[in-house]
Amino acid sequence: MKKTILLATAVLGVWILSSCNNANNPQSEKPVDSAQDVNEAVKPVDNNSSEFAVKAANGGMMEVEMGKLAQEKAQNPRVKAFATMMVNDHSKANDELKELAGKKNIALPAELSTETKEHMDKLAKKTGKDFDKDYMDMMVDDHDKDVNEFDKAANNLEDADLKSWAGKTLPTLRTHQDSAKAIKSALK
Repeated sequence: MKKTILLATAVLGVWILSSCNNANNPQSEKPVDSAQDVNEAVKPVDNNSSEFAVKAANGGMMEVEMGKLAQEKAQNPRVKAFATMMVNDHSKANDELKELAGKKNIALPAELSTETKEHMDKLAKKTGKDFDKDYMDMMVDDHDKDVNEFDKAANNLEDADLKSWAGKTLPTLRTHQDSAKAIKSALK
């Protein structure tokens, strides 16, 4: 056990040192890929469990940041209320995931993926009804994917704690999915 921890610490240390002196730090360019690379090297849990945790962390951060943006820019009161629910619920889920990942030594991304940042930048340029419609379209699509991923995780992950967390989080995501669809259809 001590040898495994020592090896994991050494691998992580080498990775950190090599990235500190690199002007093109992959952590800032592709944080999701970097977190997955660390997890593959250290192997804190099986690959499917660590990949799920990394994707869930990125998605959760995105929900919070998009929700904050929508709280500022949305015109429709239902969209603003939905955004507040996103910030509150996903902040709570993110904190739970961070705590769980910390106990298991799973590396999570410290910032949003490049693709997610680009998507947010496009959305931030919209205003009024266009913003509301595009935000809710995105929320429906995103929660459709999330519900599918969390359902798979709750039924198939090897890591019992992550599997349990996914199952516990799934009803909230289904509520978000239903709310997003109802608001989207009302915006037409």
